[in-house]
Amino acid sequence: MSIHAHSHDKESFLPVGEALISAVIWASSFVGVKMVLAYTGPLSAGGLRYFIAFLLSIPLLAMKRRSGARVSLPPLTRNEWLQLAIMGIFQYTIANAALFFALKTVSATSGSLALSLVPIPVVIISAIFLRERPRGLQLIGVLVAVGGSLLFFSPGIDAQRPIALGALGVSVVSFSIFPILARRFARDRSLDSITLTSVPLGIGGGIMLVIALIVEGLPRMPLAAWGIIMGLAVVNTLLAYLLYNHSMQHLTAVQVNVLLNLSPIGTALIAWGALGERLTSVQMIAMLLVIIGAVLTQRRTPPQVIDILQGD
Repeated sequence: MSIHAHSHDKESFLPVGEALISAVIWASSFVGVKMVLAYTGPLSAGGLRYFIAFLLSIPLLAMKRRSGARVSLPPLTRNEWLQLAIMGIFQYTIANAALFFALKTVSATSGSLALSLVPIPVVIISAIFLRERPRGLQLIGVLVAVGGSLLFFSPGIDAQRPIALGALGVSVVSFSIFPILARRFARDRSLDSITLTSVPLGIGGGIMLVIALIVEGLPRMPLAAWGIIMGLAVVNTLLAYLLYNHSMQHLTAVQVNVLLNLSPIGTALIAWGALGERLTSVQMIAMLLVIIGAVLTQRRTPPQVIDILQGD
């Protein structure tokens, strides 16, 4: 039994590392986006970032399909195309458009903190569609996280802030769709991580870019801003999502989201140095409450305890 446990720990080290790297990378995303938004609109920033990442993923996707791997040989079914389209539209078009709009007003740390609430709708949606009921600690976690979020945003709310907070709410709910559908694919290993990354990027990012060109026109940015966009596309999108989706094949969405809740801390530290954003002592306590609450929403009874309760 100890040999099996040791082998399992070795096999789990890589996906845990992948999820941690994704958390570190995404901690810097909000700072980069804030910098880009000084030169262009939120739709253009998101559309360029995600569609460029999709274009860069095409060679990887082609190589995967020529590799002869079992999961990549069968053509996508109509139902898989539909689910991937839903993932792309909610994750990249709706969620990020709302997030980037909010970041025009709120701080980078606030945006990152708001996304630490994503596990809450994930728990609720999982209970409805995946039949995973939230347990006592999860419900307590919801209250703690919501209370911490209200505490964080309470100081200095002005007339424009409620609109931004509403946009963050839309973003949080929309971001919860991706992990639910990704978990379905991860259960049966029906799609590889490259396909799961590339196709939603192409659909969601493409739609967002078309809307941006219609609403905001052609982007006019200095070379430095284009450099940030390329960095966001290559590192913060393509690389991070490849690592994230691959880790989801070995870890549950719950385990991955616990690790991703470290991002707000990283964002606060980066924004403090790069953007001069400061946090009050109350806001630091509130941020800790949100992270603790989000972690509690993902707590589940260990399988060993269930076996004991069932008398196995």
